[in-house]
Amino acid sequence: MKMPPVVSPEEWNAAREGLLRKEKEHTRRKDELAAERRRLPWVRVAKRYTFEGPDGDVDLPGLFAGRRQLIVYRHFFEPGVADFPEGGCSGCAMFTDNLGHLAHLNARDTTFVMVSAAAQTDVVRYRRRMGWDGIPWYTTRDDFSKGFGVDEYFGLNVFIRDGGEVHRTYFTNARSAEQTGTVWSLLDLTPLGRQEEWEDSPDGYPQEPPYQWWRRHDEYGTAEDAG
Repeated sequence: MKMPPVVSPEEWNAAREGLLRKEKEHTRRKDELAAERRRLPWVRVAKRYTFEGPDGDVDLPGLFAGRRQLIVYRHFFEPGVADFPEGGCSGCAMFTDNLGHLAHLNARDTTFVMVSAAAQTDVVRYRRRMGWDGIPWYTTRDDFSKGFGVDEYFGLNVFIRDGGEVHRTYFTNARSAEQTGTVWSLLDLTPLGRQEEWEDSPDGYPQEPPYQWWRRHDEYGTAEDAG
């Protein structure tokens, strides 16, 4: 293994500052991409889809759980996947392990769910094994996955409710999923974004000062929020 050179603290700091400038540029470019993502056109979802959950069947609007935005991750867990039914896609497992507490997404009027073709009995057993009990996970009952670009492997779709209609606003898969998993990166994929004043969003989008909405995950909906 060829090691980097060993230099003085002054030389190291100069090199670090040079890299930091590039990192700041990268962050600003990511913000620009997120702003462009918030301006993507929407496509109306007219077809009815059905999903089986722990409490019975729900349709696509039902997955929103009363919130305005919905992120759906297609977890590749079904017959034919290696290790099924004891396990599923190892990449999907790594993605799921890296998810933050969903209360923070919920606070931004956003619901996150996973869907798979596997039966609920397999989903419940696997979710319990992996410690994912806090993540809603549904079984697809029709061609939803095929219709939204994830008829095999994995992918992430984003939807928004506008009145009584549901629209698809974003989709990504493959290595792009590596960049998601934190509360902030997932919100950056949604049409409303983080909903903070510094963001470049279309006129009229909900925004408020940054940081003020942040809570410990068991403190949302408290008297502080009500005030």
